[in-house]
Amino acid sequence: RSPACRAHVACRRRQLGALPPPFETAAMAQPNQSSKVLLMGRCGAGKTSMKSIIFANYLARDTNRLHTTNAIEHSSLRFLGNLRLNLWDCGGQDNFMENYFESQRETIFQNAQVLIYVLVAVSDKRGTNDPKTGPLDQRDLKYFAHAMDSLRQFSQSARVFCLIHKLDLVHESKREEVLRNYERELVTAAAGVDIKCFGTSIWDETLFKAWSQIVYALIPDIKQLETQLAHIAEVCEADEVVLFEKNTFLLISHSSRKDMQDSHRFEKISNIVKQFKLSCAKVETSFRSIQVKNSMFSATIEPFLQHSFVMVVVSDPKIHGAATSANLWAARAHFSELARKGAGFGQHL
Repeated sequence: RSPACRAHVACRRRQLGALPPPFETAAMAQPNQSSKVLLMGRCGAGKTSMKSIIFANYLARDTNRLHTTNAIEHSSLRFLGNLRLNLWDCGGQDNFMENYFESQRETIFQNAQVLIYVLVAVSDKRGTNDPKTGPLDQRDLKYFAHAMDSLRQFSQSARVFCLIHKLDLVHESKREEVLRNYERELVTAAAGVDIKCFGTSIWDETLFKAWSQIVYALIPDIKQLETQLAHIAEVCEADEVVLFEKNTFLLISHSSRKDMQDSHRFEKISNIVKQFKLSCAKVETSFRSIQVKNSMFSATIEPFLQHSFVMVVVSDPKIHGAATSANLWAARAHFSELARKGAGFGQHL
């Protein structure tokens, strides 16, 4: 290393050693936090396919091997180490849907943290793939309204995410219209419940964008985590610092010091890296890190803590790669200290 690089590393290590104020008196985090997540929607909506892509490392083209879910399929999924997702994948046949809102209502909706409701963006009548630019199917609306009523009674604080799925089957010129129509009718049916709508497809990055937002809602002390990332980005003089979950490569959080043109960059990166990891697994090797460098910037993706990866983007040519690597080592010690002091998110990274 050059003398300038050694000085830069030493200076940045000292800065990272100073803990920002929010954690001086943090309360101890609770280990093994569990969140009940309901995955609902009518049969054929694509619920099990998206779950398999995100959590079971399926490729989109392999999901046609999956079978229809009967009744309720329970999965206990670890995400970020101590955060456990109790995922209830609810089969969407009409007879099951009726039972969910009658005899099983309290069992299903009690103590739910998140409801993910999946609807299909194309008509399934008469074997056509016509986009639903008109009113939603009345049965879809009826079941969704029942779900909202059930949440009001048994889980008033639950977050609701509506995924308008299979949007790739809608012509690109019609997608925004379809999404707006769905959102308008679902908001009306929800009657005061705060819902968030996403257009999704298993064939592009939109699925990762939606699920990243869902998981974001479950991470404790997320705003304080963002403060810490902003601190690291400033110390490293990075344009952007981004955290991803290790297994799913969903976005956890980020801090940007410059305006970025591509608003979909995180989910694109998630999709690309996930595909690369699967390719590595097929030849019995493992993904360790990626570095991309050109005349405009350098980007490094590498393990951060036990359950996370970090991406650092630097455009200043005077910032040595060795300095960035050394600062990341200092940041790991910094975050380990935050976890020891009781930062809620620290238990999961």
